[in-house]
Amino acid sequence: MTLESKDKKSLSNIRMARAYEFFEDAKANFKENRYKTAINRSYYAALSAARAILILEGANPETHEGIVTMLSLRFIKPGILPVDIIKKFKVLLSRRTDVDYGDFETVNKADAEDSIIITEKIIRTMDKARKKILT
Repeated sequence: MTLESKDKKSLSNIRMARAYEFFEDAKANFKENRYKTAINRSYYAALSAARAILILEGANPETHEGIVTMLSLRFIKPGILPVDIIKKFKVLLSRRTDVDYGDFETVNKADAEDSIIITEKIIRTMDKARKKILT
């Protein structure tokens, strides 16, 4: 995908806004004891934040693993984002996969709450780095 700088910025802003929206959805579902949906929305909030920062580098991976790979190459390896972001992102991806595809998967309140905490850190860290890139 070849985009002009202003288009990358606009798309990044849209994706980050979606990340915060999904994060609010995760918290609302958690309050309603809908833990599987809270985990799902937590992951997709983090995914949207990752896509928001990646597009600024012209990267638009089409797979979940592609997101992890591109984040590692473009932002972790150069030291723009801390290494633990990828580890936390993989935890969210694993939990989301379990709740979405596991037929007998049980989810407890602690896992959902932890997913929300992880997601907030990921979003805030990525948004802070994104804003530095934008200025």
